[in-house]
Amino acid sequence: MRATSINQVAGVLLGLGAAYSAAESVTVVSWGGSYADACEEAYLKPFAAATGIDVTLDDYSGGLSQIRSQVEAGNVYWDVVDIQFPDLVRGCDEGLFEPLDVSLLAPGADGSTPEDDFHSGLISECGIAMLFFSTIVAYNHERTTGDVPRTIQDFFDLERFPGRRGMRRTPLANLEFALMADGVPATDVYATLDTRDGVDRAFAKLDTIKDQVVWWDAGAQPPQMLADGEVVMTTAYNGRIFNAQILEDQPFTIVWHGQVLEISNLAVVSGSANIPAARRLLEYASRPASMAAVSRYIAYSPSRRSAEALVTSHLATGVPMASHMPNASENTKLALRSDWSWWADNGEDMNERFGSWLLR
Repeated sequence: MRATSINQVAGVLLGLGAAYSAAESVTVVSWGGSYADACEEAYLKPFAAATGIDVTLDDYSGGLSQIRSQVEAGNVYWDVVDIQFPDLVRGCDEGLFEPLDVSLLAPGADGSTPEDDFHSGLISECGIAMLFFSTIVAYNHERTTGDVPRTIQDFFDLERFPGRRGMRRTPLANLEFALMADGVPATDVYATLDTRDGVDRAFAKLDTIKDQVVWWDAGAQPPQMLADGEVVMTTAYNGRIFNAQILEDQPFTIVWHGQVLEISNLAVVSGSANIPAARRLLEYASRPASMAAVSRYIAYSPSRRSAEALVTSHLATGVPMASHMPNASENTKLALRSDWSWWADNGEDMNERFGSWLLR
């Protein structure tokens, strides 16, 4: 687990007019690896330099358990968390996050109000959507001969594509993948999951590959699994595969068919001792320029419309980024947008069933 003081890295740049105070600090918890590095470069270092507020970056694997434990014990040492939408909604309902003051958000780069600038439904009661990312399927084309995977159905086809699969140890996205692979149109996935038979159908499809699955927990694992030949294909976060492709010259190919488009959010933990600093960080990070800056380091899309026009090229390589964005029109032709409200309502039950299923 990392714990990096951004001011130790960036230095305290008093020349920018920031009055440093040792009393002001904020701990941000993110997903580690190349994604956390992108956020650090895009807005955490600039925020620390501009404000003099000391920023410490830590890693976790998602979920609410650690946040809930801190809040319930009255010992909150995380201030801002990067969290998926269903957990944000559930945590807000439980009182784990501070309410969001929309008036603190900056206008769009085109002068539009935040309410108009953010894509629909992405300003919630307790958090702010930062970016779109996708859970996709990827494979190593140097280890693949003959026919290559092109669809989500191919991921579940052990006859045509024998070998082990990588999947995140969670029902989120996996149930959707299973139903789409079983022939359910993307538009009908959540209506199907709303029925007991539909959930049974998803788990039955997962049963067909279960003994060939290598489970992963952290986003850095799938690229390594592909590189090592531990799996022939894996679900992964699109940005992690992109960075492995262009920064490490890994022979990976993304299968966009059936991708599950998800949203990452920032929220302030209830009971934080650094709420003013944490709210300043949310305001800074959610500016259109800050969001667009993330895409200079990793292939994730801004959640604000005006920020999309600011997306340019990958900083280290000069690769144009527009076509690599998960919400690019070419990549979303056969995509499913994750229904955060369904997961907020049903996530606990699905997690319990998934855990029992894993043990069988």
